[in-house]
Amino acid sequence: MKLPGYYSSGQFAKKAQVSLRTVRFYDKKNILKPAYVNPNGARFYTDTDFVRLQQILLLKYLGFSLDEIREMVIDEHFLLSNLHIQKKLVQERIEQMQQVMGALDDATRALETDNAINWSSMLELIHLTGMEQSLKNQYLNANNISARIRLHTDYSLNKQGWFLGIYEQCNIQENMRILEIGCGNGALWMDHLETLPRKVSIVLSDISEGMIRDVRRNIGEEHPAFSYAAFDCQQIPYPDESFDLVIAGHVLFYCGDLQAACAEIHRVLKPGGKLICSTYGTRHMQEITKLVQAFDARIVLSSEALYESFGLGNGEDILGLHFHKIEKRLYEDAIIIDRAEPLIEYILSCHGNQNQILLDRYADFRSFVEQKVNPAFHITKEAGIFICIK
Repeated sequence: MKLPGYYSSGQFAKKAQVSLRTVRFYDKKNILKPAYVNPNGARFYTDTDFVRLQQILLLKYLGFSLDEIREMVIDEHFLLSNLHIQKKLVQERIEQMQQVMGALDDATRALETDNAINWSSMLELIHLTGMEQSLKNQYLNANNISARIRLHTDYSLNKQGWFLGIYEQCNIQENMRILEIGCGNGALWMDHLETLPRKVSIVLSDISEGMIRDVRRNIGEEHPAFSYAAFDCQQIPYPDESFDLVIAGHVLFYCGDLQAACAEIHRVLKPGGKLICSTYGTRHMQEITKLVQAFDARIVLSSEALYESFGLGNGEDILGLHFHKIEKRLYEDAIIIDRAEPLIEYILSCHGNQNQILLDRYADFRSFVEQKVNPAFHITKEAGIFICIK
C-alpha cells in the first residue's frame, strides 16, 4: 500500500542517487532513521529525511566522520561551529594547492623553453609549511581575529573584558582626535557607539584593506565619529601633532621597523598626547602551544615569538627612546574552557603551520582536544598595556 508523502527505501535511495545499501547503513548507524516503519518492518522516508540525507552526504564529502555527523545533524550549534572550522581547513588546502600549481607552472615553462629546472627550489616550494602565506592571509579580513576575540570574550575569568579595560584607560573627552592603529574588527568601539563624547573624531586604520572593509561594515558608514584608512603605521599619512590619542592594540610587534613606527606615532601626537599600546609576555597562552605540540611536535603556531620584538619585558625600553613618561599596567586574567570547538577555531586562526598538518587529521585532532578540555582546560593570560605621554 502506497503512503502519501512517504518513499520506500528503494524509492528514497533512487531519489537521493545513492545505493540502497547506503540508506540501510545510515539507518543501522543511527544517523538517518526512517520516518515510519510498518508492522512488516518496511521502512519509509519523507522529504524532510531527504534534506537530512543531503546534509549527511555533504558533511561526509567535507571529511567529517560518521560519529561527528551523527552529533552534527542533531545539534545545529555544533554543526555551525564545525562547518566554520572545516571551511577554514578547505581554504588552507586551496591556498596550499595554488602554491603547488605555481611551482608546476614554473617547471612547465622551464621545460618548454629548454631551461634547466631548479628541482631543489621546486621541492622546497611544494613542501613549504605556508607560515609566511598564512601570516599574510590571516589579516585579509576580520574572520581570524574574530575567532581569537571570541575565545577571550566567552571564556575569560576577568568579566570586565579586555576591550572595556582598554577603553576606560583612554579617558575619551569631547573634541578629541583619536587614531587607532591595527583596528581589527572594531571590537574596542562596538559597546560605545551610542555613548561617545560629542565631536570626537576617530580614525580607524589597518594595513589590510580587507580588515578596513570589515570594520567599516561592522560600525557603519553613517556614524559621524568614525573615518577609515588603510596604511602602514611605519608611514602614517597625517601631519605632525594631529592626534590627542593613539591606540595600538597588539600590533607593534608586527612592525618590520619598530623604531620607525614609534617615531611616526610620536610625530603625529600633540604635545602631551597619549599612546596606549598593548602586548603580552612570555607565558601568554602557553598551554595552547603545549597542547598542539603534544598532538604533533611539528606544529608551530607562530613563525616567531612576537613578544621578543615588543613584549611586556622589553616594551618600556623600546618606547623610552621616544616617550619621556611610560607606565606599564598588567591585565589580570585567565581562560577556563570546557568545549573543544572554540579552542580549535582559535588554533586554526593562528599564523603558523598548524593548518597544513591538521588538514588530513582533523577528526583525530578534535578527539584529542575534547579529551584535554574534559572537565576543563586552563590557559594562562599574561597581557598588559603601556601608557606613554609625549
